[in-house]
Parts: sequence; structure tokens; C-alpha cells
Amino acid sequence: MGKITGFLEIDRHLPGRRPIDERLKDWREFEGKLPEPELREQGARCMDCGIPFCHKGCPLGNLIPEWNDLVYRDRWREAIDRLHSTNNFPEFTGRICPAPCEEACVLNIADSPVTIKQIEKQIIEHAWKEGWVVPRPPARKTGKKIAVVGSGPAGLACAQQLARAGHDVTVFERADRIGGLLRYGIPDFKMEKHLIDRRMAQMEAEGVTFRPGTNVGTDVAAADLRRLFDAVVLAGGSTTPRDIAVPGRELRGIHFAMDFLPSQNKTVAGDSVPDRILATGKRVVILGGGDTGSDCLGTSNRHGAKSVHQFELLPMPPSTRTEDVAPWPYWPMTLRTSSSHEEGVVRDWSINTKHFSGDEHGNVKKLHGVRLEWQKQPAGPPKMVEVPGSEFEIDCDLVLLALGFVGPDRGPLLADLGVELDARGNVAAGPTWTTSVPGVFACGDVRRGQSLVVWAIWEGREAARGVDEYLMGETRLPASPQA
Repeated sequence: MGKITGFLEIDRHLPGRRPIDERLKDWREFEGKLPEPELREQGARCMDCGIPFCHKGCPLGNLIPEWNDLVYRDRWREAIDRLHSTNNFPEFTGRICPAPCEEACVLNIADSPVTIKQIEKQIIEHAWKEGWVVPRPPARKTGKKIAVVGSGPAGLACAQQLARAGHDVTVFERADRIGGLLRYGIPDFKMEKHLIDRRMAQMEAEGVTFRPGTNVGTDVAAADLRRLFDAVVLAGGSTTPRDIAVPGRELRGIHFAMDFLPSQNKTVAGDSVPDRILATGKRVVILGGGDTGSDCLGTSNRHGAKSVHQFELLPMPPSTRTEDVAPWPYWPMTLRTSSSHEEGVVRDWSINTKHFSGDEHGNVKKLHGVRLEWQKQPAGPPKMVEVPGSEFEIDCDLVLLALGFVGPDRGPLLADLGVELDARGNVAAGPTWTTSVPGVFACGDVRRGQSLVVWAIWEGREAARGVDEYLMGETRLPASPQA
């Protein structure tokens, strides 16, 4: 490393965020960037640690110490080449990845970790500004045609790799725009959508064809897909939301998060959205304490909600890593405060919803809940026990269910293709990403279940290798360091 003592001399530093009063008035990204001299200093904090556990912490196996050092040395062109060698879309991961690499940073054992995520984001933005991110069309075409169903990060990564291998790739997306959850699940204040559009332009120049507004299995029959293409890649994600089966669930004003969030993203994009779900002036309750719940929170506050409560079934996580549960370098289940939480919310844990009640018009008006105690058991997970006398009710006009996802869409596509599902209801795929149907592959959340953007990109890249080898007998696409 260029600055052997950098981690001893320089403190961790992150860019500031726009003031809360200012950012609540628009949908632009809230986080700034570090001046390049300061960012180079942050790169200098990367230790000569011998075994860079950040590699293992990152599912993509990003060559983090290498591009940290290159930034420190002001060698930005080489830094983006290193970054792109393992990650097709660092502008996405640099914004919405939770950064397991930082949790695995050796410096994180006794100090604050290197600002890996921020460095990653600024490398790619520097590269776009300098004009270094250009189309990379293949030197030759193979004549093979591949259909990729789903345009989230897994589908996009798979499509780009396959196009660069010389195949003709068509990406099908049932929504009216390309991007999957990147487009309609992530609020614009976390990731503006022009970032997707500029990557689409690059991919189109590389030979990828995009077909949004096409529901494969309905608009295009599965049999026709098999007949028209040499291989099919299922990358449709895990899109079936987890519901809550309690009395009063049928009341108006109770919505899945993925009915609420896309309507706002479409509005920001300039669309007219009939029956748009708004939190304006309402008492909002969000069920679910994860990232999707946080996104619902930030959106509700920008709408001008009267109040927002966020309830989580599980107990409140510890504020720091606990060695008995998540020792370094593993991902710790600790209490995390997002930018949306900073903007105003009442958070509570160990809450179980018993039922909802409404008014004479069928609108939800109250959530009735009870507090829980999680009792340790001699073997197995803790037992959920209701605390006697802890029943309560809270007024609400809008309830948002952000309880996660339970598997891929159960529409006609999977049944018509005849692919086998695993015990969790996801598409079963082997080590070469092949399903039970020859020529049909699966990657991303449709295969592994709800997961992180970095896992999706990794799966897309690796599935592309499997498809390429299936079609050509070998593959020259690069293998991920995690493979």
C-alpha cells in the first residue's frame, strides 16, 4: 500500500447529507460527495492487512484494496478498470448496497472501517464524468439468441456479460420501464433513475435489446420463448410479498410496500398515476423494520404524513456487534439508523399485530397490537411469547406492509416452462445455473430468494458464464473471485 501508516493518521470521514428540511421537499439524492483530496486520504486508510477480508465480505469479490490504493495514488483510470472487472454497476452498489465489505474490513476490528462504499461510488462517477465508461461491443457475433426475463440487477448484469460475449440478448420486463426494483422499488432520494438510463444506453450500444411492458408467460408464451431463443434466463426476482393474516386485513388503507413505492417513483418520472397511494396528512404505520420499511418511511415523510410509526416483530438489535452472535468479519445484526429514520419516526420492536379496526366506510382506523417477549430456548430459536396486559391500539389511516418477500411470482411462466422449485418455492438451479429444463437458467432473487443487490449482480455474471458455456462449449467470460 502507498500509505502504510494511513489508518493510524487519518480518521474515517463521510460526506455530509443535505439538511433534513431541505431534502424532505424534493426527491433528489440526499448524500453529497467528498472532495477528491479528502477521498484520496480515505483510500490511504486501507491497511496492508495481508488477508483482505473485505474481499470475502463482498459477494462480488471486489478488488477493494487495489482500487483504494489507486485512488490514493490519483490513478483513477486504473481504479475504474479494477472496479469494473468484478462489478458491472458500481453506481448502483455504491448507493444502495449495505456494504458488508466495510463490516468485514480488518480496520473494523478496533477502529472505524475504510469508507469503501463512498470510494466506490466516487470512482464510477469520476469515470462517467471523464468519459471512460463507453460501450464495449463484441469483436464477433455468435449468432446465438438469448432471452433474459427480468431487468433488475441480476438480469441486467447477465445481459451485459452475454452481449459482450457476442450473443444477441433480449431483456423482457413486464413493467413499463427497465430496471426492476432498481426502478420501482428504490426511492429516487436513494438512487436517481437517470443512473439506470445511462447504463441502458451503454448496453443498447453493446447490442442488448430491451422490451419493457412485456409480461412473459402472458404477452409472450413460454413455448414461443423456447422456440425463438437458444437459451432463456429467468431473472424475475422475488416479487410475491409476505402478507399478514389478521382480522381487518381487508380494510381500505392497508397496502403492500410495493404498491406504495412504485406509484411515487412513477410520479417522479412524470407519469400520471390514478389511485395513487398518498401519506399526506395521514397517521402512518409501517410494519417491518428493514430497508423497504425505511424506504416507505422516507416516502411518507416527503408526502407530508401527520405521523409515522414503524413496528418490528423481532426484538431491538444491539447497538454494537456481539461476539456470540456475529463475530467479526461476519455481517452483524445491529441497530441501524437510516437517513429516513433521521427525518422523523417513532420506532418500536417486539410488536405483534393482532387485528385492525375501521370506520363505517371500511377504512382502517386503528391497529391493535401486543408486546412480545422473546424467550431463549435450550435448543432452537427463541420463542415468541405475548406479554400479559401489554395490549395496545394506535390510530392509523394508512398501514404499509414491508414484511419481505416469499418467492417469485406464481404466474403462468414458471408453470408453463415446467421448472422445478426448491423447498422455499424459488426456482431450483444447479451449480451451472441450469434449471430442470435444458436451456433454461435462473439467477438472482428468483433462485436464491430475497437478497442484496451485490448478490444479484454476482449471480447474473455467473449465470452468464453458465449460459455461454452451454451454448459455446466453453466460456471466456471472467469468473468472479467469489465463484
